Order: sequence, then C-alpha cells, then structure tokens
Amino acid sequence: MVLREKRLIKMKVTISDVAKMAGVSKSTVSRIMNGNLEQNTEGTIQRVLKVIDELDYKPNALARSLKSTKTNVIGIILSKLQNQFWSSVLEGVEDTCRNSGYNLMICNSNEEAQLEEDHIRSFQMHQLDGLIINPTLKNPHLYKKLSEDQFPFIAINRKMYDLDVHMVTVNNINGAKVAIQHLIDSGKTRISIFLYPPDGISPRLERLEGYKQALQSNGLKVSQSLIQIVGEGKGEVEDAVKKLLHSSDRPDAIFSTNNMMTLEILEGIKNQQLKVPEDITLVGYDETIWAKHLNPPLTTVNQPAYEMGSLAAKKLIHLIEAKGVESEIPKVVSLEPSLIIRESCGSKLQHKN
Repeated sequence: MVLREKRLIKMKVTISDVAKMAGVSKSTVSRIMNGNLEQNTEGTIQRVLKVIDELDYKPNALARSLKSTKTNVIGIILSKLQNQFWSSVLEGVEDTCRNSGYNLMICNSNEEAQLEEDHIRSFQMHQLDGLIINPTLKNPHLYKKLSEDQFPFIAINRKMYDLDVHMVTVNNINGAKVAIQHLIDSGKTRISIFLYPPDGISPRLERLEGYKQALQSNGLKVSQSLIQIVGEGKGEVEDAVKKLLHSSDRPDAIFSTNNMMTLEILEGIKNQQLKVPEDITLVGYDETIWAKHLNPPLTTVNQPAYEMGSLAAKKLIHLIEAKGVESEIPKVVSLEPSLIIRESCGSKLQHKN
C-alpha cells in the first residue's frame, strides 16, 4: 500500500485512483468533493478525505492548473457564532465583500477540530478564492499546508504563533490594562479576573497578561486565588462566582474576559443576594447591544469588531487579486480597543481610549 501510494503521488492522480484506494465509486468521490454528504456515512466521508489528502488530490492543487477564472467567493470560518461579537465582525466582512463584488460563505466550527477541517476541505473543493478564519488552533498541519500552498487566507482574532501568515487581531493586553486601571483608579484593590482555559488562545493569554501587568504597575499583588480559570460547561461560571464570593479572599471587583461569561457572572452575583456596583463592581469584555440595557448598564472593553471584519476582508481581497505579486501590506495588524464606562463600576457614561 505504501509503495502504491508513493507511485501514484509521482504520477498525475485521477479521481479513479482516489476511488480505487478508498474502495468507493467515482461518483461517491465526486459527491463528497462537491459537499454532497447526505448519501454517505461518516466513515466513508472520512476515508475518502483521507485518501484525497494522502494523494494530494484536492482543488487547491488542481485549481492552479485547471481554474482560469475566479469564483469571487470568500469563505469565513468562525469558532463560536453565538457570541454576539462575531455578528459585528461578520457585518464588516459582508459589507466589504459586497462592495468589492465578492460573495461570502459562512461556517461555524463550534471549537471542534474535525468540523473546522471539514469546512476547510469543503471550501477548497468548491474552489473558493480565499478564507478568513478564527482558528480553533487544533489543526496546525492544515494551517501550515494552506500557507505552504500559498492559498490566500487571513487569521482573525486569534494569533497563529508558529506561522508567518496574515493576521488581524486586537491589542488584548492594552484592553485588559485599561479596564483594570479604571478599577484601580476607582479605589478597587482586590480585582478578580474570570477567563476560559487559555489553551494557547492568544486573546485569553493576553487579557490575563494585561491584568497582571496593570496590577504590578500599581504595586498590587497578583493573587492566584483571584485568577479564576473556568470551564465552558453549563453552570461552571456561576459555581465559581459563588465559591469566590464566599472565600476569605473575596474580591471587590471582577473583570470578565468574555461577554457570554459576563452574563453568567451577573447571574452568580445576583444569586448570592449581592448587587452591582454596591457590593461588587464589574467590567466586561466586548461591547454588545445589550450591555447598556443591563441593570446596571455594563462597563465594557470595546473591540473594533466591525473594523476587524472589514480590514480582514480588504486584506484577503488584496491577496487574492495580487496573487503572484509581492505584497506590501503588513502581515499582522493589531487594532486598539477602548473602554466604555457605565454604572457597573459606579461611574457615569464615559469613553476612554
């Protein structure tokens, strides 16, 4: 089998070779390549995709020799669509694509490595012109292959530390620092941070680093008991809030690093018969349409989400249309967040950069 595979790789691989090695018909291979998966089992799909990968029989290779025109379609893969932050990012991407004559295909990986891989392969098989991705970071071999094949793509929000690729991110260290500094300026000294497990995910790592830097620059101790790394399972955040508020190291302020997490923190505080900001103050991350309507209105770190989406789309379209030409656009762009101050910190509405 190994010799057979090596021999095929050296020759021009055909759909018949893929079908024979996968033990299926040519029509089955064709359907799977075109994203028509309903008639096949998961095992068959994965077997065919594995052979396609092993033989390097995939559209990103075929397109270079067979494709004479662009499809004018861009794909975007997000890690968790229910987070409202991504609605604003998508609006920026869609507006830019529409104004530039491109259509957009949207997929959600839901933080699942296999689902992300399936979406990437499906996009390639449909010969999309390029890809914007908020990566799960669980498929490094695929990201590397995209880069090596010079397939136009932009990483958005999360950094790919080991690859020299185009990225659009936000300065999360500064975002955390401005939030913590505001709390300190308001007289808070025991500030807790809540975040999901970092797992190499740059926004989480950087927000934690910004939190630590702000405390240290103000002569405050970084207490491990106030760093709350909480799982994403139902009720985990509320349980962590309850334990922390009943601990000997009870905080006088909480910094939430995720807007979905913020709602659970508020519920946890309410369940302990405590009030914001009278008993404890709160700052969230990501401005949302509901932040100003909460009781009390929520102080948030505002990320330029629309600008992030628009800029990512502009960069990708530039890469697509300047293919084969040395690009002068910077590979990594970091946008600056700002702080919107509301009553959850006991303050009136303000905007602070």
